[in-house]
Amino acid sequence: MDEISGAAERGEDAERTGSPESAEVFEEADDDALLVEQARRARWAAAGTGVVLALAGVAAALLRAAGAAPVLVATAYAGGAAVCALAAVLGARGRTRRALWTTIAGVMVMALGDQFD
Repeated sequence: MDEISGAAERGEDAERTGSPESAEVFEEADDDALLVEQARRARWAAAGTGVVLALAGVAAALLRAAGAAPVLVATAYAGGAAVCALAAVLGARGRTRRALWTTIAGVMVMALGDQFD
């Protein structure tokens, strides 16, 4: 028993000592790594969604501008694409909640523009 407590006092590897505190430290490190991984995935998802929707909005704006649709329709699609591009920037910077709501606003602007067609 004296050898184990002496090893812990000297700062030797906690895994060798078998202390329950060392297991908690390793679990916290795993939880932190999991949170970092989830945050990274959320940033990529927000940025990727914003980029895809921005490209779709630009394509729709160009198609509507080339056709016989009113100018307001193409403008709404372009405006919604700009808002979705902003959402992509916010997502890339880690502001994933704001990016989500900005993406929703951009899609709503594009849907409103579609109603004018």
